[in-house]
Amino acid sequence: VQGGLPAERIVVKPNFVHPDPGVGDGRGGDALFVGRLTREKGVLTLVEAWRWTGSLVSLKIIGDGPLAADVSKATESIFGVEWLGRRSRQEVLNLMQEAAFLVFPSELYEGFPVTLVEAFATGLPIVASNLGAMSSLVDHGRTGLHFHPGDPRDLAAKVKWLVDHPAELARMRRQAREEFEAKYTAEKNYEMLMEIYGRAIEAACRK
Repeated sequence: VQGGLPAERIVVKPNFVHPDPGVGDGRGGDALFVGRLTREKGVLTLVEAWRWTGSLVSLKIIGDGPLAADVSKATESIFGVEWLGRRSRQEVLNLMQEAAFLVFPSELYEGFPVTLVEAFATGLPIVASNLGAMSSLVDHGRTGLHFHPGDPRDLAAKVKWLVDHPAELARMRRQAREEFEAKYTAEKNYEMLMEIYGRAIEAACRK
């Protein structure tokens, strides 16, 4: 819009998840990170935050990348941190169903991370950087919490809040799943796409 395109002709259609993996119960009780192990994905912020959380909740890290050695070292020096390496998509979804919440500490603006939609599909609340796409996709206090990007102490504080408020965490689980059902199923996405096509055809016919 700032570049001159007419706002009424711009539509954002979200990603979706299909098939529906189904909601989990969170009985594993872990925090979960899924992503490439790089600085811009907030991995160093993540592991540093776990130095502040102590033994409040264990953290499972899924992924690989340039900071793999740093993550491996963190598992040796920080209590409760476990690195699982690369896993298949189905394994990731299974772990999401078992986890208590997802941590998404990216320091990039991101586009539309499918990982966030997959988390909502499994009923997984998200602790995310208050930055770019994450700030709009994760509704603070409803489907997760925001923390200051690159701030391990603030991330640790948000993790502690969730652990200390199990009833609120359970409510967020329900609302994360409701968010998926309202916006990110294949059926909803089809409806959105057809509406976009309909608007485009209607506009073309008026010319």
